[in-house]
Amino acid sequence: MSALFGNQRKPGAKPARSGAMAVPRGAGAGPSPGAPAAAAKPAKPAPPAAARAARRPRARPSRRLVAALAVPPVLAALAVAGMIAYGSYRDLPLGALAASAPREKPAKAVTERDLAQLEKKLAGIAPKGVYITVDTVENKLRVMRGNETLRDALCSAGTGVVLEDPKSGKRWIFDSPRGVRKVLEKRKDPVWTMPDWAFIEEGEDLPKNWSDRIDKASLGDYALYLGDGYMIHGTLYQRYLGRNVTHGCIRLGDADLEYTYRNAPVGTLVFLY
Repeated sequence: MSALFGNQRKPGAKPARSGAMAVPRGAGAGPSPGAPAAAAKPAKPAPPAAARAARRPRARPSRRLVAALAVPPVLAALAVAGMIAYGSYRDLPLGALAASAPREKPAKAVTERDLAQLEKKLAGIAPKGVYITVDTVENKLRVMRGNETLRDALCSAGTGVVLEDPKSGKRWIFDSPRGVRKVLEKRKDPVWTMPDWAFIEEGEDLPKNWSDRIDKASLGDYALYLGDGYMIHGTLYQRYLGRNVTHGCIRLGDADLEYTYRNAPVGTLVFLY
C-alpha cells in the first residue's frame, strides 16, 4: 500500500508498530483503531471564573509610573523637615534654609593683662579734675573727682513738654540737653532775660519794652552757663526738686547750688544723660 500511495519511508525513520497506524503529531488524544480500550479517567471540573482570574499573574507597573507616584511624598517630607529644622526662618527662600548658619567663634577669655590695658585706656579718656554728671531721668546731679563723689544733689530737669504759639506756629520743646557740655561762664546774682515762650505759656502778649523781660529773682543766687540758653541755677520752688518741671535748665537747691558754683570752675565738663 505504501508503494501505491507514494508514502515511502524516509531513511532513518523508525518503522511503525505492527497492529497500529502511525498517528501524526498533534492529532487527537483518542484511542487508535484496533488498540484495546483504556479505562477512561473522570474529567476534572473547570475552576470558577474568580479562581482563574486570581491565578493569572498581575501586570507590574512601569518604573516611570512608580517614580512619578513616589516623588511628591518625598518632596513633602523634605519640606516638613525643613520647616521643623528652620522654623524661625520659614519666610526665607529654600536656598537660604538649606544654607547652614555660620558658627560663632568662642569668646576669648579676658586675662588680667587685658583688664589692665582697658583700665589704662579708660584712665586716658576719663575727665581730669572735677566734673559734673546729671541724670535727667532720676533728677540727680553729682560733683565728681575721678571715681569719688564730692556732692550728690537732688535736681530738676526738663519736662519734655511741647509748646506752640497759636499765632506764629512756632514750637518749643522743654527738654534738657543730652551729651557733654562745659561750664562756659559763672555768675553770682544772675539776671534772666525772659524769652517769648515765657509770655506765650502764660497766655500774655509779648512785651513792647525790653525792660519788661528782665527777671532778677527766678535763677537764684548763682548760675553756671552751659550754652544755648541752658544753665545750672537755683529755683524759687525747691519743693519741686526731684521732678521734671523745668523748661530745660537744671535746677538745684540753695546749698547744693552754692557748693557746685564754688567747686566747679569754668571749663568743667558736664555729662548730661
